Formats: sequence, C-alpha cells, structure tokens
Amino acid sequence: MLTPNMNYANLKDSYLFYNIAKKTEAYLARNVLVQKIYRLGIGDVSLPLCSAVITALHGAVDDQAEKETFNGYMDECGAPFLREAIAKHYEKRGVSVSNDEVFVSSGASDELGDILDLFDKSSSALVIEPAYPAYVDANIIAGRNIVHYHSNENCSFAPYPDERIKADIIYICSPNNPTGAVFTKEKLKAWVDYANKLGSVILFDAAYEAFIEDEDIPHSIFEIDGAKTCAIEICSLSKTAGFTGTRLGYTIIPKELERKDMRLNDMWVRNRTTKTNGISYIIQKGAAAVFTDEGQRQIKENIAVYKQNARVIMQALDKLGITYCGGKNAPYIWMKCPDGMNSWEFFDYLLENIQVVGTPGVGFGENGDGYFRFTTFGDTEDTRISAEKLVELLGIRDSNPARF
Repeated sequence: MLTPNMNYANLKDSYLFYNIAKKTEAYLARNVLVQKIYRLGIGDVSLPLCSAVITALHGAVDDQAEKETFNGYMDECGAPFLREAIAKHYEKRGVSVSNDEVFVSSGASDELGDILDLFDKSSSALVIEPAYPAYVDANIIAGRNIVHYHSNENCSFAPYPDERIKADIIYICSPNNPTGAVFTKEKLKAWVDYANKLGSVILFDAAYEAFIEDEDIPHSIFEIDGAKTCAIEICSLSKTAGFTGTRLGYTIIPKELERKDMRLNDMWVRNRTTKTNGISYIIQKGAAAVFTDEGQRQIKENIAVYKQNARVIMQALDKLGITYCGGKNAPYIWMKCPDGMNSWEFFDYLLENIQVVGTPGVGFGENGDGYFRFTTFGDTEDTRISAEKLVELLGIRDSNPARF
C-alpha cells in the first residue's frame, strides 16, 4: 500500500482566516440590521491594474490571435524581455544582476515553496516569528527541523542573529508581513555575515519592497556586501502592481551562490526546466509594462493610495496612544492590543462594537498573541471610517504613544 507524506499530519489546522470568516458570519447572523463590515484584515489589493499593464495585456492577447506574433511555450526560466527588464530595474538601484540570474515565477508564495527543492530535507530552517505561516508549513511538509526564532518589541520585531543558534535556511521578510518591521542595512549585514560564516542560505522575501520610504532601508538584500554568496531574493508584483489575481513574481539567484561545489543558479535552471513550462506570454508582457517609466509612475500612484490609508490608521493609533510598528515603510500595521486583551479578544471587541475586521496576531505565531494586524490595502473610505470608529471606541488613553 502506498505511504503518503506523513508530514502533513504534523501540520496545525489553519484556523486563522477560517475562524475570521466564521466569526464574521455568526455576527452578521445575530445582527441582521448590520449593513456593513469594514474589512482591514486580508492583505489583498483593492485598486485595479494600472493602464500601462492593461494596455500591454490587451496587446499580448492580440499577439496570440495572429500567426506571426503567436507565442506557445515560453522559456521555463522567464521570457528574455522580462528578465532583461527586471535586471535593468535592479541596475537603476545600483544592484548588478545579470539577466540569467533572474527567474520569472507565478508569484512569491509559489516560489517560496518551490525553492525548497534546492535544499536537502536534512537541512534546518530558521523562521523569525511572527511570520507568514507558509514559511513554517512548507518546511513541516518537507519534514525539516524548524528553528522558531521569536522577535519582540525590544528589537522592533527585526532582530539581529543569535550566534548560538545554527540553521541552514534562514527566512527574512523585509518589509515584514505581518509586523511591518523593516531590517536596516546594519541588521541585514549582520545576517549576511552570519549566513556566510555558517554556510547557510538566506531566503529574502522582498514582496513589499515598493512600500519602503526611508532611503537607508534596503529594497534588496543584494545592496549588502557579501549577500551574493549567501542569499536568494524572492519578489512579487502582487502588492507592487496589483497582480494578486494576475500572478507573477521573480526570483534572483546569484551565480556566486554555491554550496558543496553545487551552483544553486544551475540547479534552479534544471528544476524549472524539469518542473514547469514557463509563465504565460500574456502575463509576462503585462509584467514587463510594470518596469517601463510609465508603468513605474502609475504603480506608484496606486501605492500612494495605500500609503495614505496607512497614515490614516497610524494617526488614529497615535491619537489613542497605542504602540505599533509598520505603516511608514510597509503596507501592514502591527499594533499592541489595548488593556491586556489577547488577539482574539480584541478581534471580537472590534467586530461586536464597530464592525471592523482585522487579523489576530496569534495567527502568525504564538508570540504574536496580544497583537493585531491591520492591512492598508482596503478601500480608502472604509479605512477612514474604520479609523474614526477605532478612535471613538477606544478613546484617548496616553499622551505619549510609542512605536516599536
């Protein structure tokens, strides 16, 4: 009889968004006169694709209607025109990346799981928590030992490495989901040095880099000396350009990155040519438009809307004297629950009193309990009303709010 992958039995039931949905449904069933729920929980975009992308998508569809411009299977590692556009985008930021170090994917979430094929199952994985739950689950499925590295307010949820802890794979997400924390150049340099010393590999999740405002915060780990011998960068157009429903991301694997005489770039070429048939020509043409001057201008207009949403929520929390991080350089705001409430208690309190739905922090790891995440990707008017309701409900409680 076939033996299934028994590691699935080790997965915890993912109750977070299921519970959010069920609690919301139950509330509406009890309160039939309630007409509106203000949703600041799910990290999905609310603005449409920009016109430069739409024009490119339509053009690509038209290409597929003519024999002379029709495209079938695409290069498994990405269309040359898109790989070149991404490499030039890095060059504009002062980071040298060759076209064949760029790999086009169907999105960061998919790639974060697939990339684990590069590492033996005996390797250990360090996850800085609170964290995107898939980091942990993907490694449980693979049967790896996981090092749960807890961060907290003392390090602003962006810790330095602990030299006493050893791990083969290291997850760093900056700007971070869920905490909105960012890693400074100094902190990233410490992690790069740590990884090179141990022979580890950093998986750097840069899905939210477009939201960085401060000039001293790196957009790419490859801005750090030594990173090309220890890091893989995984990026996404989901939040950068509204591709959550269109699906496209990209991964940078430097040719300098080797372990035990195996070059990981070559390994990934073989993996992609074995396991994929490439990403749709139509979607890649739309993605290429993101990296044009006009595309960059337009996506920044959309990002500015989300950043204004962040300012609205931050102003409310500042009025309330509630400590939080994120918002300025990230599309998530991670607040401390007031009055000693745990994450689910605060969720219920908001839902029952002001019909606002966020995400309980405990869903991102046990040390997330007592915290709460708001997304800034929601509707602008809903965000404004939610912030006003929050201030009215909680009231002014501290004249010296703190950020961590």
